[in-house]
Amino acid sequence: MADLPGVEWVALPDLEGEVDWAPLVSHMDIVVHLAAIAHRSHIDSGQYARANRAATVKLVRECEAQGVKRLIFMSSIGAQAGSACDHVVTERDVPKPVTAYDRAKLAAEEEIRRLSAPFTILRPVIVYGPGAKANIATIMRIAALPVPLPFGAFQNRRSLLSIENLIEAVIVCLANPGTINRTFIVSDPEPISLAEMLSTLRAATGRPPYLIPFPPAAVRALIVAVGHKSLWDRIGRDLVASSADLQEVGWLPKVDTREGLRRMMKATMSLRRGHSK
Repeated sequence: MADLPGVEWVALPDLEGEVDWAPLVSHMDIVVHLAAIAHRSHIDSGQYARANRAATVKLVRECEAQGVKRLIFMSSIGAQAGSACDHVVTERDVPKPVTAYDRAKLAAEEEIRRLSAPFTILRPVIVYGPGAKANIATIMRIAALPVPLPFGAFQNRRSLLSIENLIEAVIVCLANPGTINRTFIVSDPEPISLAEMLSTLRAATGRPPYLIPFPPAAVRALIVAVGHKSLWDRIGRDLVASSADLQEVGWLPKVDTREGLRRMMKATMSLRRGHSK
């Protein structure tokens, strides 16, 4: 970990066990809770519930006991709408979590609202940036393949979120009392299709798009046949989420999605070249 002036690094306890939050939040004015378990294979819902709900509830209660003035909780768009939706998602939609991870995040939100500590809940869509993992890392690996790709006809739109824009959202929430005890979706303003995403990433590598307009229904049949329907929901369907509420209280996302994707791909390629030396 990098040495930064004024920063003290403390190891986080195992969130699936009994966590004593008191030493970590004592004398703190503000707590930004980002820690969670995500992207585990074959995980049971109990592990998600313990780490992402129960540990969060204990943290909030300790914040109350210690007189913490503000808690920022990083939830997930999955707590609002799962991984796909046929309309533009807003905070006024009835939450419809799909996975165990999504349900645990929503349960943590509900517990936070029952307690008296001042809070702000953020529901980011999929976050991209240097070092991105999971779905974004998979898409980058696909984009880097030196072969034509069968995604030219994919016009489904997905909202993404630059890590820089997410950081700016946290800063706005910390500075603006109008965000207290509210929940906000966080997403870059303009959604992007899978074909546009791959073309943008390919351009960052110096390659032309090489996207073949293969019928999406055929790609879906193949993905479902090999047992990855959830992957189709994440890349083949729409998920457009509105961040209008957060923009109304002063959040101004500075990174354009396409430019952010290009930067991420170039940073990833530079890192890989450095490791190969």
